[in-house]
Amino acid sequence: MSWFKRKNKNVNTIEKKSIPDGLWDKCPNCDEILFRNEMKKNLMVCHHCQYHFRLLPEDYLKIIFDNTNYEEINSQIRSSDPLNFKAVKKYKDQIKEAVLKTGSPDVLSTYIGEINKYKVVLGVMNFKFIGGSMGSVVGQKISKAVDYAQDKSIPLILISASGGARMQEGVFSLMQLAKVSAKIARFSSNGGLFISLLTDPTTGGVSASYGMQGDFILAEPGALICFAGPRVIKQTIGEDLPDGFQKSEFLLQKGFLDAIVHRKEMKKTLLRLIKFSSKTI
Repeated sequence: MSWFKRKNKNVNTIEKKSIPDGLWDKCPNCDEILFRNEMKKNLMVCHHCQYHFRLLPEDYLKIIFDNTNYEEINSQIRSSDPLNFKAVKKYKDQIKEAVLKTGSPDVLSTYIGEINKYKVVLGVMNFKFIGGSMGSVVGQKISKAVDYAQDKSIPLILISASGGARMQEGVFSLMQLAKVSAKIARFSSNGGLFISLLTDPTTGGVSASYGMQGDFILAEPGALICFAGPRVIKQTIGEDLPDGFQKSEFLLQKGFLDAIVHRKEMKKTLLRLIKFSSKTI
């Protein structure tokens, strides 16, 4: 074959140009190759199939708040190691690595900001911090966020992205479900507005507690929302599951959600709900 005879044919090999990492992404839904800078302009949503890629907390702040004049609250709260948990890695070392990786002290960050001049308390989870697992810090931060919203008579918005309770904290993690649920129930009974926004994925203890306790429960398109994942359920019951099982569209059809909201409509939808609630309270 002639391509073996490069020297005889005077064929010169040109060194391939390397493409920097992080310029392109492949959509996991439609397999389209996407230019990342263009995706950022489109709020990390695929132009072809509208698949919503996962966002970092700071991205949601840009989408929801009017400007950068927001304030983080309770950032000083840190995870401890109440059980002295040891596995392949020590829990203390996992926390240190997660802090270095994400630049955040824990999964949940809470802020005070404005949506079209309406002041709100906003909590956003970071799935990259130990899989968005809910430990005692998450429970404490939500508890304090509820107290602040109650004292100032302003809405509370929580954006969830979680793999469930944090097993390294054992019962201390599980106690947060009851703690946060009780706080939100009291907040609601006192006339407070709580909007829950579920993103991909919202599972385990978060979906079993405050994730599903909102006065309005919203979700992004195509988000996995469940307690146990579809693979676990399929292995347990030994049957094939319906198409799109436990996706946000499936839950909306079954009455678990109030609406599915595209990111481009997120701020507008939150504002509409806040205005509606302020008139009806």
